Amino acid sequence: MPTPVAPLPLTPSGESLGLHLLESAQAATGPKMRAQCERMPSRMAGLAGYHLGWLDERGGPAQGSMGKAARPALALASTRAAGGSASDGLGPAVAVELVHNFSLVHDDVIDRDELRRHRRALWAVFGLPSALLSGDALLALALRVLSEPTGDPPGRAVSVLCDAVLELVEGEAMDVSFEQRTDVTVAEYTAMAAAKTGALMGCSCALGALAGGADIEQAELLRAFGRHLGVAFQIVDDLLGILGDADATGKPVGGDIAARKKTLPVLAALASSTPQARALARVYASDTHLTGAELRHAAGLVTEAGGVQAARRTVRRELSLAFEVLGEAAATPAGRRDLTALAHVLTQRDH
Repeated sequence: MPTPVAPLPLTPSGESLGLHLLESAQAATGPKMRAQCERMPSRMAGLAGYHLGWLDERGGPAQGSMGKAARPALALASTRAAGGSASDGLGPAVAVELVHNFSLVHDDVIDRDELRRHRRALWAVFGLPSALLSGDALLALALRVLSEPTGDPPGRAVSVLCDAVLELVEGEAMDVSFEQRTDVTVAEYTAMAAAKTGALMGCSCALGALAGGADIEQAELLRAFGRHLGVAFQIVDDLLGILGDADATGKPVGGDIAARKKTLPVLAALASSTPQARALARVYASDTHLTGAELRHAAGLVTEAGGVQAARRTVRRELSLAFEVLGEAAATPAGRRDLTALAHVLTQRDH
């Protein structure tokens, strides 16, 4: 995991402020997420309920996880950063989380990942067509939520969200294309991460800020903060795919290497001109199935070739850029504190 950038402030209960903000965002958005999903036609509502954790495979009650609520937390904190109240940002918070889950459902289909949040992925239970349609329904629901009247003109918010979705899809397409190439550069990877992950995190901040009364300049600065944070977050996710514990992540460790994905740690390792880089290149040139032992060996090669260290340096650089633009955003003291705490906790996670 990345070296801690700075200690997190603590709540009176002793928990880090960042974790407290994530839990608060889950509590605030969870009920409205469920209420909105239950307004969908029954088949789509059942599929969404399974993916989001409150239904089991048979449609009965379940206690699954809805996820970290990183994007809702950023939206709510950005609303406060612009001088608004948490209730002002609730609609945008729900909308960005619905879009995030649309992307997760489709991402699992694209990657054929069979696990999501410690249980079988939606497509693995209900099939590919149902999963794709469910993802489409979640996207449509997000647009409806954001179209509901708020303090900010709904058309502007929908436009910001649609732009982010278009960029997110472009980033996913770039990521998929990298699997078929042997000449992917670190710069291309960074552009992909900025689109695939940074776009929606930046959008979360911008929409939250607009809901809190921000002008376009402040909303853009907060969007840039979220975008840099999103790149750092994606790289940490890549590191977890190599170094993480499946019990913590809820996804199979080594899946990115097994799929020959060109993540930043891998690209940095391949560019190192070391014996380990050459051995890793042979692994990536092969299309044979990798055993667990072979995946662990490949992960070791990434570390030994310097890929993990390079990825951690990039995380620190992106955080520095994020904090630089946050300093320019004229955020309220409470909003700046909360966004800083979220940036730290989201880049020092183990799942």
